[in-house]
Amino acid sequence: MTAAAVALDDAALAAAADDLEAAPPEAILRWAAARFAPRLGFATGLGVEGCVLIDLIGRHRLPVDVFTLDTSVLFDETYALWERLEARYDLTIRAVRPALTLDAQAVAHGPALWQRDPDACCAIRKVAPLAAEAARLDAWVSAIRRDQTPDRADARVVERDPRFGIVKLNPLARWTSRDVWRHVLTHDVPYNPLHDQGYPSIGCAPCTGPVAEGEDPRAGRWRGQAKTECGLHARPAVAPVAIRPRGEGEAS
Repeated sequence: MTAAAVALDDAALAAAADDLEAAPPEAILRWAAARFAPRLGFATGLGVEGCVLIDLIGRHRLPVDVFTLDTSVLFDETYALWERLEARYDLTIRAVRPALTLDAQAVAHGPALWQRDPDACCAIRKVAPLAAEAARLDAWVSAIRRDQTPDRADARVVERDPRFGIVKLNPLARWTSRDVWRHVLTHDVPYNPLHDQGYPSIGCAPCTGPVAEGEDPRAGRWRGQAKTECGLHARPAVAPVAIRPRGEGEAS
């Protein structure tokens, strides 16, 4: 952990959150880059909010390590968007993959784990890979908004991540969907065409469906399950994930 990260205790983070609450996302990203780069990462799910942040990072050449959790079951449209964003902004969106391939997961846990135990599938394919990345970072950027789910309603623009123990930046926390789409249209930001086909929130293909008019925007995620979060942004009821540095008993 860098000296800058150590200096930001919880009181300092709260003060920074107060100072930056009304700041535009670009200013929050610049503040984070000045303090945490090169140990600053942006974990994007390539949703429309993530595309907005990639636009800001790319256009302003901010020193942020951009990566996505490639679960191997993303939509074809998502993989195509990934390539478009890299070409448009001349940057690399690094793939972070789970320790288990889909075949290995099926052997260990049975086929189509996402149908029988979606929490376990998300833990393997999303939460554990992000925990491994968090061990290499002092801070990470997310694209969540407060109005998306109850777990996100109290998110601050700068906070201590209760799950991973590092600093978390939420530059779009106070934005609305209208704000996001205004930015996309103003700056001609590439986005997933599934958004125009009734998919306001896009995750893994087996666990994401279209949403009917009048439904909650996240109703298409894990439909029929008592689940609204993959686990990356849920407020844990237990202690933060213990993250071991590389070389302490686990392969990277």
